[in-house]
Amino acid sequence: MQSGKHKMKQIRVADWMTETVLAVETFDSISIARQLMAKHRINQLPVLDNDVLVGIVTDRDLRDAYPTSMMIDRGKAIDRFADSVTVEEVMSHDVFTVRPDTPLKKAVGLLRRHRIGALPVVKNRSLVGIITRSDILDFVLSELSVATPARTNRNNKKTTSVGRRTPGKTA
Repeated sequence: MQSGKHKMKQIRVADWMTETVLAVETFDSISIARQLMAKHRINQLPVLDNDVLVGIVTDRDLRDAYPTSMMIDRGKAIDRFADSVTVEEVMSHDVFTVRPDTPLKKAVGLLRRHRIGALPVVKNRSLVGIITRSDILDFVLSELSVATPARTNRNNKKTTSVGRRTPGKTA
C-alpha cells in the first residue's frame, strides 16, 4: 500500500510540450533567426537540415555572433554582416533531445543539469515538439493551483483555487 496516497500517473513530456515548433534551416541567416525569435518571443530555435534535427540556436548564440555595440553607428554594416552569417556557423551541434514518452521529471533534470532552456522532442527521427523552461513553469503553476486547498475568506465563504490547465494533445 502507498500510505494512503494514490499512485500518480506518470507525467510525460508529451503532456506539456509545445507541439507547434518554429525552426530554422542551417542555411538561414542569423538575421532571420533573430527576427523569428523577436517576433515570436522565444529564446531558441531547433535547426533542421532536410527536416532532420542537426542543432539548436539560442538567443545567446546570436548575441555572441553579432558585432559589438562599438559598431552601433554602423547599422547597415551590421545588417549586411547578419545576413551573411548562417545559423549553422553559430548553432550548437550537440543537442540534447527527449522523446514524447520521456518522463517530465527526466526532462527537467536535463534542463537543470546542463543549464539549457529547451529540449527538442523527437519521435522516429522527426521533430514533433519542444519542451522549454516556460512549459515546465506552466506545469508547476498548474500543480500549485490544484494543490492549493479551499480557503475561507473574511465573510466565511469558501473560495477555491484556479483549475488545472488542460495539457496539449499528444503526438
